[in-house]
Amino acid sequence: MGDTVVREVTFPHSRNPAIYLSSSPFARYGVFPIGGRSTAIKLRDGGVWVLASTPLDHETKTKINELGPVKYIVNPDIVHHLYLLEFKMAFPNAKVIGVEDTVKRMSEKSFPFDGLWGRDPPNTQYGFEEDVISFSYFSGFRNKDVAFLHVASRSLIQADLLFNLPATEQYSKCSKWIPQATLKPNSWAHQKVIQGVATDVEAMKRDAKTVASWDFDRIIPCHGDVIERGGNKAWRTAYQFFID
Repeated sequence: MGDTVVREVTFPHSRNPAIYLSSSPFARYGVFPIGGRSTAIKLRDGGVWVLASTPLDHETKTKINELGPVKYIVNPDIVHHLYLLEFKMAFPNAKVIGVEDTVKRMSEKSFPFDGLWGRDPPNTQYGFEEDVISFSYFSGFRNKDVAFLHVASRSLIQADLLFNLPATEQYSKCSKWIPQATLKPNSWAHQKVIQGVATDVEAMKRDAKTVASWDFDRIIPCHGDVIERGGNKAWRTAYQFFID
């Protein structure tokens, strides 16, 4: 049995199953244990939207296939691209939407992106927005992250914009004990980290306020545990320098 934890996210009035999370161990630079998480969401038209951030192991692929045919594979920032090719090979008919500067970092320079935040006009629609998902591209953030709102479950989904460490769930099936660091949205350290990776303060203010205006209670991060309640407050606390 592997280290991956695959589970369903439930919410009122959902057509079960509607969301699966695939969480697994991951150490940044091979040293810092922050965990990794991919998110798969069943759209109202029956297709599936996937934020691809972790290896596509058998259990994860099986659960995604249970949801339906994958229509969209999302690359949420310039560093979460390691498994894009793996997902695209498994789901060749899916459109891949990513971040412009990701292309420079990938070894597969001819990877077939169908859309790129940062290159495409800001008002570009990729096909999933009117269904259940809105997004905000953080052009002033070092990793060029994109935040996503799953309206039906009131969930904010994002990669490096907000951490919630320790990564307890992501290391829960690990066969050996791993020392864990703590980095919470309400900590002084988290706020300073965010300020330190801002490359355009005005753009950060604009985009942080946009996300703060969204109606969400849950935050699904790529790194650390899911925040099930009080997500909007956690976001406002972490980004208060840019919101206040």
